[in-house]
Amino acid sequence: MALAEVIKWEVSTKELTHKFQSEDLKLGSQLVVYPAQTAFFVKGGQILDEFICGTYTIKTENIPLLNKLVNLPFGGESPFQAEVWFVNQISVLDCKWGTPSPIQIEDPKYGVIVPIRSFGQYGFKISNPRVFLERLIGNMSTFSTEKLTDYFRGVILSKLTKIISEKLYAEQLSVININTHVEEISEYAKEKLSEVFAEYGVCLEMFTAIAINVNEDDPSFKRLKETKDALARINIMGKENYQMERSFNVLDSAAENEGGVVGTAVGLGAGVGVGAQIGNMVKDNLNTNPSTPPPLTSPQYFLGINGQQQGPFDYEAVKTAIQSHQIDESVLVWKRGMSNWCPIGDISDFSEIFNNCPPPLPPM
Repeated sequence: MALAEVIKWEVSTKELTHKFQSEDLKLGSQLVVYPAQTAFFVKGGQILDEFICGTYTIKTENIPLLNKLVNLPFGGESPFQAEVWFVNQISVLDCKWGTPSPIQIEDPKYGVIVPIRSFGQYGFKISNPRVFLERLIGNMSTFSTEKLTDYFRGVILSKLTKIISEKLYAEQLSVININTHVEEISEYAKEKLSEVFAEYGVCLEMFTAIAINVNEDDPSFKRLKETKDALARINIMGKENYQMERSFNVLDSAAENEGGVVGTAVGLGAGVGVGAQIGNMVKDNLNTNPSTPPPLTSPQYFLGINGQQQGPFDYEAVKTAIQSHQIDESVLVWKRGMSNWCPIGDISDFSEIFNNCPPPLPPM
């Protein structure tokens, strides 16, 4: 094999490393290292002398570590055995990533697990070529850009669920509005993924989530929106009023089938808890079977419907139910201070309402 006179490697965006083919080197040869490259002399699997961009005439003086191993001859004509590795440090900025199947994210505000998809782009360069050679290359003569992007695509996907969840929980962001926070999530993901890339001598120069998509027809996303809407109504109306309205609305058609006002009461009793919870958080906000009566300072009423205790409800909620003919005078009621349950039409709080309330309109 001919003695190498010039040692160089033309820069390529498709390859990240290259082992110079000739192992027959001699003193006096020229080593050419282009910009965005680093060259290493390697002997017996040990990475030795390092050269950054420039042109070098190989002498014993500028390869001291290799000289210690092979006792390089003087005179420059005798060949010696060593490998020269080049590492490409050009920036690669057009790498794509995406979730081939949905990842499951729990909404931190409403506790509903929702599947999402995401895709984007990232860029990298080799920042520590020595570590890169040691951790990823081994004895491979070349290492392509495609091979590295395939490897890190798996790393990104394995970390992405945790990264997005951590960001949402840290900022208490809902999946419903996740696309308005794509830039913040991208920056956070870049920060976390950079630590993983750095372990292999790679600098993550950019990481962008172009979009984070939620299927609005997915049942879990619909539950999430229902939970959000329900909690908003609770905040506006109060828990007791919301409970009363929800129960009556949900069971309205069932009550009509039972027939009349009494049927409404039966339907309400049969549907205890229906509409009293939408997701775990709404359940926590509604108290359909309290163990203690309401406080004296704010009268609260318990209703006995179809043998089931309902409530507590405040005065306005019960008044509204009476005026809309959703309960009649025979429904049992109890509040603090009463010795026993009695028909709601017999107590002074509501008897006047029944007296002044017009009867239901006859059927058309």
